[in-house]
Amino acid sequence: MNEHLQTLTEIRSLMERSSKFLSLSGLSGVSAGIVALIGAGVVYLRVRTDWLSALPYDKLANYGLAQYEQVHLFLVQTAVLVLLAALGLGILFTVRKARQQGQPVWNLASRRLIWAMAVPLLAGGGVCLALLQYRLLFLTLPVTLIFYGLALLNGSKYTVRDVEYLAYCEIALGLLALFITGWSLLFWTVGFGVLHILYGMAMYWKYDRNPTHQPAA
Repeated sequence: MNEHLQTLTEIRSLMERSSKFLSLSGLSGVSAGIVALIGAGVVYLRVRTDWLSALPYDKLANYGLAQYEQVHLFLVQTAVLVLLAALGLGILFTVRKARQQGQPVWNLASRRLIWAMAVPLLAGGGVCLALLQYRLLFLTLPVTLIFYGLALLNGSKYTVRDVEYLAYCEIALGLLALFITGWSLLFWTVGFGVLHILYGMAMYWKYDRNPTHQPAA
């Protein structure tokens, strides 16, 4: 009887590994959070008024076209650099973990995960560009949190279930930030910085430190 149960457990584990990408590293989340904190600090130093009202929306609304375009370009450039740095470090730590596990990085599960997240992220990127085009900067940061959370939620069925909890937190923060626009940068910093670090540390402690602990389906 025990042998049959063990066989069924092994079969279930193999099926799970074939359908889900389980090599996400907790260090990827930590590094992404640190990069986001640095990016938020750079933005704060560039356009600050005070800590809680870090983006001076009243002043931005009165900017001339040239001034607004400068701030617009600065924010886009900073966002791109933060994204590239976070992705680069995330790929580095994930590839390292996959190799340690003897698992392929590029397989059916990882392709499904990327595609599931890409659709909400690309849609959100388009919405953000439109908001910037119409000078609705105060909505841009909350929208990034919401669409990122939706991307995580959509991709959570192809990886560890813990991602789903992070997704709900990101969406909730984004919705809250829509109604407290003066604190948008602070909410963004918590969502992409603090939450990523906490999530990454929890993932590292739960899975990376104990390779025999299998992620929940």
